Amino acid sequence: MSLLLQITIFLGAALILVPLGKKLGIATVLGYLFTGILLGPSAFNIANDPEEIMHLAEFGVILLMFLIGLELRPQRLWEMRQSIFVMGSLQVGVTGLVLMGTIYLIFQQSLPASFVIGFALALSSTAFVLQLLEEKQQLNTTHGQQSFSILLFQDIAAIPLLAIIPLLAGSESSHHGVAYFAAIIATFTGLFLFSRYVMRPFFRFVAKSGATELITAVGLFIVLGVVLLMDTLGISTTLGAFLTGVLLADSEFRHELEASIAPFKGLLLGLFFMTVGMTTQISLIADMPLLIIGGAVSLILIKMIVMAAIARYKKMSWTNSLMVATCLAQGGEFAFVVLNVAKSEKVLAEAIIEPITLIVTLSMVLTPIFFWLVSTQYCH
Repeated sequence: MSLLLQITIFLGAALILVPLGKKLGIATVLGYLFTGILLGPSAFNIANDPEEIMHLAEFGVILLMFLIGLELRPQRLWEMRQSIFVMGSLQVGVTGLVLMGTIYLIFQQSLPASFVIGFALALSSTAFVLQLLEEKQQLNTTHGQQSFSILLFQDIAAIPLLAIIPLLAGSESSHHGVAYFAAIIATFTGLFLFSRYVMRPFFRFVAKSGATELITAVGLFIVLGVVLLMDTLGISTTLGAFLTGVLLADSEFRHELEASIAPFKGLLLGLFFMTVGMTTQISLIADMPLLIIGGAVSLILIKMIVMAAIARYKKMSWTNSLMVATCLAQGGEFAFVVLNVAKSEKVLAEAIIEPITLIVTLSMVLTPIFFWLVSTQYCH
């Protein structure tokens, strides 16, 4: 099946199934995942070659990291420093170590594999949680703002996690010595100078032309150019996109860039989630129900207990502690990204990734139920 035909089928199915899911109260991310499951080998097997389309879909993750970088203006980071860096680092660090230890001791995985799985599962779903809070009109509440701050730190933490994976693969599969890190420093020094002295004057030149569509073209050109440079140098493309976003965060054209790239990011991320859905083996629930269902419930409970304990330690009320813990209890989209990178770097075997992907997906499905139970019990 040609790539064009696959993309057409994917978009057509998403246009029907995602709005239907929204009417039933299903989050957009889950709508994309279910669409992929229905199209893939687990159901109707209409589009059975996700590998080719995954290369295109990965640009959704790259654009997401660029937009996250654009959000991180130094002034905003400073204002939210306590919530983002203290609570965020505690949540990622403690939850990651607890999950890593659980996987190492119970499932007898190697330390590198346990590290990747544990910290990948420690990350929650930014898209899923923010949508859930917006739908419930709770984004501006105490627990909503706290959840947002921790999610912001998780998005930042995903970058070094992705960068570490090639190192865990060992020196034979990657060349990450002193020269590699020197290349990173030199590249980003060059990008800083380029963004400051070339890109911003160039933006002004394009903006003065009055051709507003060219702002979109400039945004895509920057991201694709950086990705091409990173790929040539053997540096993480997601890390490059993120840091490029940070370098342009205080640019006067930040809002125009954000507005022009966001639709591409949304569509390509949708494709990414659909390809994840396609590669999800639903038959595994029947084959190993205790591992999949038990794993999803255990993941939610472990993350809730750890987060609630951290929130109480930081003097938050019981109600807010439980609400934040419930919001952040699921696995997230970055788990899919991290696991895919770990698979390509041979840190994790595909046989391990398939059940974990299903556990993450199921934890996202179960989160609204836990959220409803906790909010009914404690929020009156």
